[in-house]
Amino acid sequence: MTSRSLLKENAGILELAQRFLDPFVVIATGMMLFAIKFGAWDFPRNYVFVLIGVFLFCLAVFPFFDVYRPHRGASLWAEIQILASAWTVVCTGLIIVLFATKSSTYFSRIWIGQWAVTGFVSLIAFRVALRVGLRFFRRRGFNLRFIVIAGAGKLGRDVAHRLAASPWTGLKVVGFYDDDPRLQRQMFEGVPVRGGLHRLPQEVVELGIDQVWIALPLQHDKQVKSLVAHLSRLPVQVTFIPDIYGVHLLNHSIGEVAGFPVIHLLESPLSGVQGIIKAVEDKILAVLILLIASPLMLLIIVGIKLSSPGPIFFRQLRGGLHGERIWVWKFRTMKHHAEPSEKVPQAMPGDHRITAFGAFLRRTSLDELPQFLNVLKGDMSIVGPRPHAVAHDEFYQQQIDAYMLRHHVKPGITGWAQVNGWRGETGEIEKMEMRVKYDLYYINNWSLWFDLRIIFMTVFMMITGRNAH
Repeated sequence: MTSRSLLKENAGILELAQRFLDPFVVIATGMMLFAIKFGAWDFPRNYVFVLIGVFLFCLAVFPFFDVYRPHRGASLWAEIQILASAWTVVCTGLIIVLFATKSSTYFSRIWIGQWAVTGFVSLIAFRVALRVGLRFFRRRGFNLRFIVIAGAGKLGRDVAHRLAASPWTGLKVVGFYDDDPRLQRQMFEGVPVRGGLHRLPQEVVELGIDQVWIALPLQHDKQVKSLVAHLSRLPVQVTFIPDIYGVHLLNHSIGEVAGFPVIHLLESPLSGVQGIIKAVEDKILAVLILLIASPLMLLIIVGIKLSSPGPIFFRQLRGGLHGERIWVWKFRTMKHHAEPSEKVPQAMPGDHRITAFGAFLRRTSLDELPQFLNVLKGDMSIVGPRPHAVAHDEFYQQQIDAYMLRHHVKPGITGWAQVNGWRGETGEIEKMEMRVKYDLYYINNWSLWFDLRIIFMTVFMMITGRNAH
């Protein structure tokens, strides 16, 4: 198979160049900011030392965070998150060194602050430009990786379909191999089934294949072992796609137990160090928000007492972490009434039970402020799937297969589903399915940066009034 493979053949050189280009972009940004601030390119010796130190620090730190591992097929947001972690360590290291050496007073703090922000923006801009350039070449047949798929069943065809719909990845499927005679000599996604599995190792060399993706059913374990044994003798990358494609997964990962490779299908991402980071984030932000919002909360309390008789707070039993029941607190927004125990009627638009002041609280989400006390108590997080009444949990658990996967993390005051418009009443199964879909995306992609992004989006929606419920 012929290929315009100039970029592919020099991939190692390109990666090495990028390892030096990233620090160069950072240093160039720092130098430009210095020239703008001080109106000169004559750098004092202490600034030169800092520039060189940051350059070397980037060289050492960025590879540690896998900044240069292949990102072919990965989203830009995922790459930015990795880059943000690495750059944060570099900036933190610079600050520690300056304070430890008592030399921070010899530098402009404004310059350092601007460099910290603008340097990160420059790195992102460089990544965007690099992606645009690579996509340009890949769409024209350069820098491609040629793939054959072992298995032309549903799983293999789904893989080929997704790759064909994403030409920017530069992954091109050129053939299927399958032992089923009914599938041989057929075409799927414009790709031929070239023959049985026994032909694959030989043709990998003849066709100049870069990667073999194994997409065989689990019961074909003998064929998989035999195929891997043959391919292990060839200079080709082998990727195994487990036949669990249609199963709802949660933060799945590959690990090792007692020397055996294992695939974790359902596990919470918020355990270990990540759980500690999430807990610290929750406690710090909850304290800050309650301190800032305390005058407003006092005004709300007065408004509730003046608008209608009854208690200030409303509490409801809802599903928490691992399905445990928790009391969730809110400011009361309805006329005081007894709620039936066997059914939990949801508030609807124009509900006569909602007071005029309560409607304002619900429209601005200020009725949720007491839930920061739930966060301090440890029952909830600031960001996470919204908790539902126990009766609703029991109902939707029977209607939606993946519904209870939401309970692998603490419920939140706001969440990815809410900032994407899936909030308010949940009476329709289709709406709840979409909410679950967004909740599971959040759980599978959790990071500190993702949380902060959702918090900023929530604040923006509150200010603009786009989150009425």
